[in-house]
Amino acid sequence: MKAPALEQRKLLDLQAADNRIAQLQHTLRTLPQEVRLAELQRDSVAARQEFGGVNGELEDARAEIARVEADIDTVAAREKRDRERLQASSSSKDIQGLEHELASLKVRRSNLEDIELAVMERVEEIEQRLAAITARRDDIATEERLLAAQRDEQRDRVAAQLEVAKSERSAIAGGIGAELLALYERQRERYGVGAALLQGGVSLGTNVALTESDLAQIRAAAPDEVVLDPDGACILVRTEESGL
Repeated sequence: MKAPALEQRKLLDLQAADNRIAQLQHTLRTLPQEVRLAELQRDSVAARQEFGGVNGELEDARAEIARVEADIDTVAAREKRDRERLQASSSSKDIQGLEHELASLKVRRSNLEDIELAVMERVEEIEQRLAAITARRDDIATEERLLAAQRDEQRDRVAAQLEVAKSERSAIAGGIGAELLALYERQRERYGVGAALLQGGVSLGTNVALTESDLAQIRAAAPDEVVLDPDGACILVRTEESGL
């Protein structure tokens, strides 16, 4: 294949543009905030699950307090009733029975009040744990929002740079003949590099020094002859730096 030497040199600009595009695309795929956001998402899920479990403990403890308070109210009502009956009774047998029941109710009420106090202390401890979980969950959400905003800002900035790079690439490709461009695209698709400079006898496509035999063949080629790296990896572009 033949192509003007100046057109072949444009392949280096095209390769540089493709390298820039690949770099920007890689940046978009590996934004640094994404790793931390994934960690925060896992932390957020764990915090929500922990919140749900502790909140369930709190609801159970508050329900237990309500039951104990209802029992205390029941005992207090029976005490009130028995006192009223005691005041109105003239039967020593009834008085003895009422006094015995009142003593039992007093013990029962004291036990219930102890239980209530213990459960109230447990509620306080659970509320403290729940407050700590809530604070941690809020901190996670705040960091997520900040990081997401930073990520979106960087993504938009890189995406804009990518669009510019693609536009510049199109302009460069427009100045290269269809046949040469097709060869470049084919080599780049196969090997990742479409064209590279031959510099000081070294192919910058493979970073391998060419043999004297290979260099002799390249020297013998006309300036408009398109030559490939001896390994076939890419188009070799010859300039005054080639050492020929």
